[in-house]
Amino acid sequence: MMLLRPFSRRWWKTTLLVILAMGVMARLGIWQLDRLAQRRAFNARVEAQLDAPPLTLTENAFGLDLTAMEYRSVAVEGEYDPSQQIVLRNQAWVNRYGVHLLTPLRIKDSDTAVLVDRGWVPGEDFESGTLDQYNEPGVVEVQGMLRDSQIRPDFGRRADPTLAPGEQRLDAWYLVNLDRIAEQIPYPLLPVYIQQAPDPDWTDLPYRSLPELELTEGPHLGYALQWFAFALILGVGYLYFIRKEESNAESAQALKARPSKKMVKANPKG
Repeated sequence: MMLLRPFSRRWWKTTLLVILAMGVMARLGIWQLDRLAQRRAFNARVEAQLDAPPLTLTENAFGLDLTAMEYRSVAVEGEYDPSQQIVLRNQAWVNRYGVHLLTPLRIKDSDTAVLVDRGWVPGEDFESGTLDQYNEPGVVEVQGMLRDSQIRPDFGRRADPTLAPGEQRLDAWYLVNLDRIAEQIPYPLLPVYIQQAPDPDWTDLPYRSLPELELTEGPHLGYALQWFAFALILGVGYLYFIRKEESNAESAQALKARPSKKMVKANPKG
């Protein structure tokens, strides 16, 4: 039977390799479907936050699960504390190297602060120690978007170093790791930060921006179908290959067993 031939003595080793390859391809297809489900869940969560009404960040909101509200619009009043300001490295603006200013905002009528990404400034201003020119004294109102803490770097990005012996703080960071940043700030810090939104009336530095969100499903479904198709093609093609090889072998054996014309002439009847 054709279904038993792949497991014959001649083919069983190759069959196992083919089955293994098909399993890997199928698993890659399932992985892409998992990625698609994660992408859809992320899109739904972000869209829900984008559609939610703006959150006014006061002491009454501190008990909320703010980390689950990433990308929600937010407004808050308070005073900046430039003495605890840090910068986020490797930030570009129109192909210019720079940093983002992250300044704690002491929330009005509260003893708690929230870190605010105030936007981009040239890297040379940080290196020359002239960031004080960007201070905003007095009570300010900040409007922007809630962002979650960054714990692990993306692929290819650097992680922040640990403090060396004797060091008390880091002034320049690669990630907005709020747990670590809070360790060097002498008052409570919320577990989320605010990325300040652009304002038509604000044309000076720091240049403000919001993240560009791509709420698409990406290529995951197409990749999944490709992997499943590859597995099916391999399986069907392998069976066809065995059938063809076995048919050729049977034909060769039959031809070899057939007596030649010379032998027939050499042994006439009677």
